Amino acid sequence: MENRLLDQFNNVILSQWLSTNITVKYEPINHRELFELAYHTNNSVSTRNIFIKLSQDINKGGSKAIFYSNTKKFTYIEALNDHLKITKYFNEGDTDDKLINDIAPILETRKLKFSTIDKEIKKQILKTILVERKLDECANLVMTKDINRKIYFAIGDSRESAAVVPMFMKAEGASLVQLALNKWMTITQRLDQEKTFPESHIPGLLKNLMQIKKWLLNLLNVNLDG
Repeated sequence: MENRLLDQFNNVILSQWLSTNITVKYEPINHRELFELAYHTNNSVSTRNIFIKLSQDINKGGSKAIFYSNTKKFTYIEALNDHLKITKYFNEGDTDDKLINDIAPILETRKLKFSTIDKEIKKQILKTILVERKLDECANLVMTKDINRKIYFAIGDSRESAAVVPMFMKAEGASLVQLALNKWMTITQRLDQEKTFPESHIPGLLKNLMQIKKWLLNLLNVNLDG
């Protein structure tokens, strides 16, 4: 389905809006790890991921993500070969200090801490960020009014990705999260798979996805910053 925000970003925002950016060196972690940490650090309940592309090589650039916030600003994360670049785009008359004053120091601190933690915990954090990305994918499919089949599989991917992560499954509230995802899988499975997701179901699913996302972001923050 048409993603108007992505079209607007590619055709207007990149060339015409004001912007500010930061760059972050990869060392002492790899390209994919820093990209995943940057994805999570720039994400929030009020932020929507409208595009993501992952490099096939965890030690090379190529990964990209675009966020759109409820303040009508865009964030572009690019994993380049020698550094990671994050650019915030905003309209004329607006400003943005958060990227430099908040995101940059938090991301640098998380990068250094991540490099020192146990290998198994690292894997679980990255797998939990994968669940975060899957939830974002599902929400974007719903908001772009995509077909039921894609939304069903996105919910299923979120549930199955979470089920194999002890950090997720042992956290308080995980069973309620899985119950909510199971409920929406059942609802979506009963729909005509090639038709657009029903308008009547959109508020309920988005509400549940945002509740789960808030819980998940907090879980990750505790494990990254605690």
